[in-house]
Amino acid sequence: MSERRERCVVVGAGTMGLGIAYVAAGAGHAVELVEVDRERGAAALTRLGELWDRAVGRGKLTADEAAANRARVTLRAALTEVAPEPAVAIEAVPERLDLKRAVLRDAEALRPALLGSNTSSIPIGELAEGLARPERFLGLHFFNPVWAMALLEVVVGPATAEETTAAAVALAGRLGKDPVVVRDMPGFATSRLGVTLGLEAIRMVADGVADPADIDKAMVLGYRHPVGPLELTDLVGLDVRLDIARTLQAAYGDRFAPPPLLEAMVAAGRLGRKSGQGFYRWVDGKRAGAADLAGLPGGGGR
Repeated sequence: MSERRERCVVVGAGTMGLGIAYVAAGAGHAVELVEVDRERGAAALTRLGELWDRAVGRGKLTADEAAANRARVTLRAALTEVAPEPAVAIEAVPERLDLKRAVLRDAEALRPALLGSNTSSIPIGELAEGLARPERFLGLHFFNPVWAMALLEVVVGPATAEETTAAAVALAGRLGKDPVVVRDMPGFATSRLGVTLGLEAIRMVADGVADPADIDKAMVLGYRHPVGPLELTDLVGLDVRLDIARTLQAAYGDRFAPPPLLEAMVAAGRLGRKSGQGFYRWVDGKRAGAADLAGLPGGGGR
């Protein structure tokens, strides 16, 4: 039983997957990080190493603790390389229904005690279609950066058993997260609110209301938000925000329609921090000034 409790499988080594792997390893889990793209997988291990080195430099971890965390993470190229019956398997692949369903079916075949999706907007009931044991499945919506954000949104699907929800809440505690339990609706609680604010901020840029930095400053100083909605969009990823907006538009109508500026920025590869350009310029993961939005629909300012 001890091995079953300790093993955690994370599928997808993007921003969210590596963040989940980081906190799970720090909580003592033996983490198997599954990534079919070998370059992305190698980059994730490098990034994890950088995070642990930074934690040591800041006095958050000792060198021995960081080394122990590194040793707990194993990179896998496919779910078929993972031994069955882990304690938990968490899907953290891009926000596409068909892809997530396929990954979840394959992950369920490992017979995890708890199966979760890091989806930020797709209804859990839709993701559960095709699962043999939907009662063991729910949403585990982490926030970026996972190691710094205390919240874990636990999304209860129509078939989720009470004991599954209780296990997820307990897992949140072991990972150092503060959970909220929400009903299964498109966008849940956090994405509906967060995306509403983010999309309106993008429309304000397109309308020439103010520069991105001033819109963000208004929310930070006026409403005590820790970070403004446009900088947060850069941190989350403009492509991720666009996927969520389209999902919410399909569910709730055109109040969630993505602004043309957002669509144009994603089409141009301006995805935020991960690409170095969004509403701001980013260098080595740090905000480095305003981005030039000229030439994009609505991006030319006032």
